[in-house]
Amino acid sequence: MTMVNAAESVEIQHSSSQSRLVAFVVAVSFFMQMLDATIVVTSLPQMAQSFGVQPVAMSIGLTVYMLTMAAFIPLSGWLGSRYGARNVFMAAIAIFAVASLFCGLSDTLAEFIAARAVQGFGSALMNPIGRMIVLRNAPKRDLVNAVALITWPALIAPVIGPVLGSVITTYASWHWNFFINIPIGMIGLALVWYFVPQQKEEDTARLDIAGFVLSALGLTLLLAGLESFVHGAMPATQVAALLAAGLAFSAWAIRHFRRTNNPLLDLSPFAIPTFAFSTLSAGTASRLAINAMPFLIPLLFQVGFSLDAIATGTYILVYFAGNLAMKSVTTPLLRRFGFRTILVFNGAIASASIAACAILSPATPDSAIYALLFIAGLSRSMQFTALNTLGFADITPAQRSSASTLSSMLQQFAMVLGVAVAAAVLSMSQHLRGDVVLALADFRWSFVAIGAIGLIASLRFFSLQHNAGAEVSGHSPK
Repeated sequence: MTMVNAAESVEIQHSSSQSRLVAFVVAVSFFMQMLDATIVVTSLPQMAQSFGVQPVAMSIGLTVYMLTMAAFIPLSGWLGSRYGARNVFMAAIAIFAVASLFCGLSDTLAEFIAARAVQGFGSALMNPIGRMIVLRNAPKRDLVNAVALITWPALIAPVIGPVLGSVITTYASWHWNFFINIPIGMIGLALVWYFVPQQKEEDTARLDIAGFVLSALGLTLLLAGLESFVHGAMPATQVAALLAAGLAFSAWAIRHFRRTNNPLLDLSPFAIPTFAFSTLSAGTASRLAINAMPFLIPLLFQVGFSLDAIATGTYILVYFAGNLAMKSVTTPLLRRFGFRTILVFNGAIASASIAACAILSPATPDSAIYALLFIAGLSRSMQFTALNTLGFADITPAQRSSASTLSSMLQQFAMVLGVAVAAAVLSMSQHLRGDVVLALADFRWSFVAIGAIGLIASLRFFSLQHNAGAEVSGHSPK
């Protein structure tokens, strides 16, 4: 019996090491993708000068990327099941890296837009397929560690991207904001080739073209409406029309998926409470608050405090350090307290730290600002990892493909929605004051509003069962 137990222990350790290795490989590619989404913003004025256009015209490059990605995310799960997740993931990395090369080599705005569209297509496949690979290779006992690994790029890249982009643009040129993806992409391809196992392709039905078109239109129009609102690119009536059309196509897509025999997306994961809570309702509201912070914090220091990029970057690095520091204790805390307790009480701490940013001013001691940002980073990291892990705690193997795609779609929506809500509160406060520029008071209202949304979302997790996700967290409720 002792020899059998020893053999089982060795096998478990090997399985855990393999799942962590696969998750790390996927995380490298995610980091490339998410860093690119934030790093390019800092170089838009220099790019506009190179292309001979106004800086405002460069926003189309960001919009095309986001909309292309939104359009093809619904297709990713079917492609991964049909042609093999490893094959499609490698293709996505290659497409993204090659498109990055052409972004950096662009001489005109038209060339840049075309390259960004291709880059968006690669990005659309990368995130859902990467999640699918991790889910297939991680036993439930290792899911927290695996998801924590693939979550860190989403936490870190939005924080360090603008700082790194500013440094690269200042001391090299904007082209290197894209060229940096080439070596990362090559490393990612090599790691996937050597360490991600080739798995049997699943039996898949014919492509549900109607479902693809309807879901792509729904998500694309919703994100286009939110993005247009954030940047003030359209009149309010046109923004409302985009949002209404997006909601209509989304409802049509849901109706189609429920009625067709072989839908592009299986909606059954939403019948699982842990998945529904972490992706819809409370999950979306929590992610809204999480994603608003990387948008608000740099603006607070640069606009509200009138600080330069270097001073702002110092504060952001403290926030970044908080995100990193939580990683080592995420698994033990989830094992000790369970998902329900963590999501409620850590969520309340995260929300309170967001709202507390409303009291910051240029007169606030640096030590107090550093402490608050570090706590905000700690709690943000824990909440994000707990949400992402709980979502897949009870997903069956047959549901992995659709669950991964649905999760990616809703996370993309929550990310843009968070920025839109924060921008809306800023704009509303500015309008009520009757001023043409943002002031510190506007940021205070925005932090309070986002913190309140996060707190309400946290309290909703009281509805979870005490043992929700216990098989994954290892928590034993008393």
